[in-house]
Amino acid sequence: MTTGTNIGLRRGAPRGRPRPGEGGHKGRPYAHILVALTFALFAAGVAVAQQPPNDQPARAEVWDLRLGTPVEKLPDAFADYACGTNGGPPSIPLAGWRDFRRCRPDAEGLREVYFRYDDELEYWAKANNFATEIEKYSGTKVYDFPVVLSGRFDEAGRLAGLRIVSDPRDPSRDRDEAYLLRNFLTARYGRDGWDCVDLPLAEGETPVARTFVKQRCRKTVDGGAVADIETHFFRKKGQSQYDPQSGRTTEGQFESLVRFELTQAK
Repeated sequence: MTTGTNIGLRRGAPRGRPRPGEGGHKGRPYAHILVALTFALFAAGVAVAQQPPNDQPARAEVWDLRLGTPVEKLPDAFADYACGTNGGPPSIPLAGWRDFRRCRPDAEGLREVYFRYDDELEYWAKANNFATEIEKYSGTKVYDFPVVLSGRFDEAGRLAGLRIVSDPRDPSRDRDEAYLLRNFLTARYGRDGWDCVDLPLAEGETPVARTFVKQRCRKTVDGGAVADIETHFFRKKGQSQYDPQSGRTTEGQFESLVRFELTQAK
């Protein structure tokens, strides 16, 4: 019988000589060392296996779509194509870009096709437990802001515009931060040269805390395309920070929105 950390000698073995299977260190069997080494190597192998590969797969994004591209040459690398609703939820399902004529033309004569990012890489990242990649490939986002995406086609079947609108239905990011997407979009096309106009307050509109943003900006960018950004951050009529009945703080009673359009010059 052994007590504590002492290792008893096998009956009949000379005292002071290591038993078979033991090393020269008192009370430290070789078997224990091998187990420890095996565990360490296994742990190291798991850690290496969970490291994302250097040649990470790429996912098609809205910035891969070039204005002026014929519809048949656009990458079919997205999902859930449908007729768009002016930056809102999808309507009539489509098989792909080429079905754009099924969508009604808007006031500018362009037909809007909604799409979202393919979630294949999101599931790949989750299967491999790659935390950074899970965040990167989760949902349809631009600069980590949830958005609704659509392409706009002219009658000749060319991509004439792109539309990016904040998605208030996606809870993966605080909705009150949505208006900050403007900063990333203006930086993408250069912070200088924007022609911005502060829009007047409508009846009942009030600031959120001390912040009120209602602005429209325009800029002609490289290639002659026109970029338009409209940004909102305020409370609409009837919205309040506190419930007038209970006095409790309300949730979601504000508009935080960015609406971006890139349109090919005619």
